[in-house]
Amino acid sequence: MAKKQKFYVIWSGHKTGVFNDWKVVEKLIKGFQNAQYKSFDTLNEANEAFTKNYWASIQPKQIKPKNPSSARPIVPSISVDAACSGNPGALEYQGVNTETKEILFSQGPFPQGTVNLGEFLALVHGLAYLKKQNYSIPIYSDSRTAIAWVKKKAIKTTLERNYQNADLFSRVDKALEWLQNNPFSTPILKWETEDWGENPADYGRK
Repeated sequence: MAKKQKFYVIWSGHKTGVFNDWKVVEKLIKGFQNAQYKSFDTLNEANEAFTKNYWASIQPKQIKPKNPSSARPIVPSISVDAACSGNPGALEYQGVNTETKEILFSQGPFPQGTVNLGEFLALVHGLAYLKKQNYSIPIYSDSRTAIAWVKKKAIKTTLERNYQNADLFSRVDKALEWLQNNPFSTPILKWETEDWGENPADYGRK
């Protein structure tokens, strides 16, 4: 049986576009930091996806629970996540619409950061974003540590402050100050990766 034709979209690589040869795609993404690409079953799907961004093209099946009895993620809602190249290392975080994967905010990279600090900042940024927009919808994070820090309005990190991460810690200090001065009723919920797949805000670099 002939192998089914696949079509590939590269949003970020040595070259972007729609392709029908995996060997070509492999060369265009190899060695390219944070390459963004995905396969599709039809050319029409690939062409349509290329008009959008990578995050908007993640299939909804990723948030369907493996266990049918498990509760599904609440929508509308937003999801936040962080990525760090090393620990400590270059840190960035973002928040997305849980249902559509539309990026609502994105910050970084910050040198000499940690994932926990990024997850914390992402949550506080999400809370501030929702309050500013006057939205009463939940916010998801897959970090128990960050959720605990936000609820306690205090962080517990072993990362030492230095000139490289001064900007990062300045943002952390402002986030802690925001928590102290801004009461909120936004539900902060744990993203259940085992049941629902990767957090929609995940950077896909595992």
